[in-house]
Amino acid sequence: MTTGPEPFTTRTAVGEQDLAACFQVRKEVFVGEQEVPEEIEYDAYDAGALHVLAVAADGGPLGTGRLLHGPAAVARTGGDLGVGSLGRLAVIGAARGLGVGAALVRAIEDAARELGLDAVDLHAQTHALGFYERLGYVAYGPEFPDAGMPHRAMRRSLRD
Repeated sequence: MTTGPEPFTTRTAVGEQDLAACFQVRKEVFVGEQEVPEEIEYDAYDAGALHVLAVAADGGPLGTGRLLHGPAAVARTGGDLGVGSLGRLAVIGAARGLGVGAALVRAIEDAARELGLDAVDLHAQTHALGFYERLGYVAYGPEFPDAGMPHRAMRRSLRD
């Protein structure tokens, strides 16, 4: 689907090439920029997750995110099978400010709706709370550390 006048598109990642592009973006942003240890960036959930990818007009990867759903998401959603878990949202430095992150969130929400989910939860780095709030997410619960960085849980209903 085209995401607007910006020179990029978002799509559900299919095949090994798309998945490799998702992992490339995550490595650049989380491992390279944020110094998340590589051994905790990639996990057992990647295999069963729905991954989305934003690509430039030339096909180069710009951003990614993933959706956990069903039993894979329950530890992050309070046990509610009707709630998906958005995570690993990353946009390369050169593409920030173009709307790529918001387009990826909306693509994940669309996929969640197609799966019949009622809401999407996420664990936001605290510096990104405003970004997610502008997209309709509401923070709940206390701040907590994840990969050495402060986070807050957030949720957005897909039924509004």
